[in-house]
Amino acid sequence: MALAIASTKDMEREIWLQFRRKGIGGSDVAAIAGLNKWKSPVEVYLEKVGQAPEEDLQSDAAYFGTVLEDIVAQEFSRRTGLKVRRCNQMLQHPEHHFMLANVDRLIVGEKSGLECKTASEYLKGEWEGEEIPAQYLLQCQHYMAVTGYSAWWIAVLIGGNKFVYKKIERDEEIIRYLIQIESEFWNNHVVPQVPPMVDGSEASTTLLKTMYAIGEPDSETELPLEADSLIEQLEQAKQDEKAAIERVTELENRLKAMLGEYETGIASKHLVTWKNTTRNIIDSKALAKDHPDIHKKYLKQSVSRRFGVKAV
Repeated sequence: MALAIASTKDMEREIWLQFRRKGIGGSDVAAIAGLNKWKSPVEVYLEKVGQAPEEDLQSDAAYFGTVLEDIVAQEFSRRTGLKVRRCNQMLQHPEHHFMLANVDRLIVGEKSGLECKTASEYLKGEWEGEEIPAQYLLQCQHYMAVTGYSAWWIAVLIGGNKFVYKKIERDEEIIRYLIQIESEFWNNHVVPQVPPMVDGSEASTTLLKTMYAIGEPDSETELPLEADSLIEQLEQAKQDEKAAIERVTELENRLKAMLGEYETGIASKHLVTWKNTTRNIIDSKALAKDHPDIHKKYLKQSVSRRFGVKAV
C-alpha cells in the first residue's frame, strides 16, 4: 500500500516541484528509460538536483492538458459507468521511497486508477487499435508499482473531437524493470550527484542549447583525457555517416535515372515518386541591392554556437 507523504490540494506549484525533486514520478520514467524524445535522462537528473534551466512559460499543450483533465475524467465516467475521485495526495512506494506518484484519478470501488491525456490529431496513429504510446504505458505501470493496484485506465481526447480509453493490466515483469532502472538512476546519479551521460537524442541537443546558449567570447578550457577518445570516435562516425550518405545518394540516383521525365514509377512492391515542387523565396541579395533600407529594417540578428574539431 502506497504511503501518502503530502496533500496536494491547494498546494503551491513551487512546493509541489520541491516534493517532485524528492523522487522519481510517473512522467520521469520514460525519459530515464530513453523512450521520451522530448526529454533526456540528464534533464531529469538536473531537475532532481535543482539545476535544470527555469522554464519561463508553460507550453500550450501542457496548459490545456491540465485545463481539460477534468473534462476527460468526466467523459470517461460517462462512457464506462465507473466513478472516479481525485487523490489529492503525493504517494510514495512503501519500500522504494524514491518512487513517487501524483495520479490524476482513482477508480471508486476498485484497485485501479485513471490517467487523463490530451493529444494532437497528428498523434492519433499512436492510439489506434490496442496501441498505447510507450511513455504512457510505463507511466501507468509506475503508478501500479507505487500503489500496488492491479490495473490502470488511460483516457485521451485526441484533436479535441475523438475520445479513446483503454485498460492497462499490471505487468510484474515491466514493474521489476522499472524498479531496477529507477533505483540505479536514483542511487547512482541523483544521490551522489553524478550526472548521466548526455546522449544523441533531440532532447539532449535541445537541453545543451538551452543551458549553454551563448559561449564566453575568447574563453578557453582544458578538456579531460576522455575528449581525445571521443574525438576519434566522432571522426570514425562521420566517415561511416559519409559512406552511408553516399550509398543512399547512389541508390536514389539510380532510381531517378529509371524515372527520367516521369514523376511516378510503379514497381512490384513500391511506388517511387520524383515530383515537381514550387516554392516562393525572397532574393535577399537583390532586395539588399535595390532596397537597402527595407533590407536593413527587416534584418534580424541571431546568435548561435557552431561546433568544430580540428587537429593541433
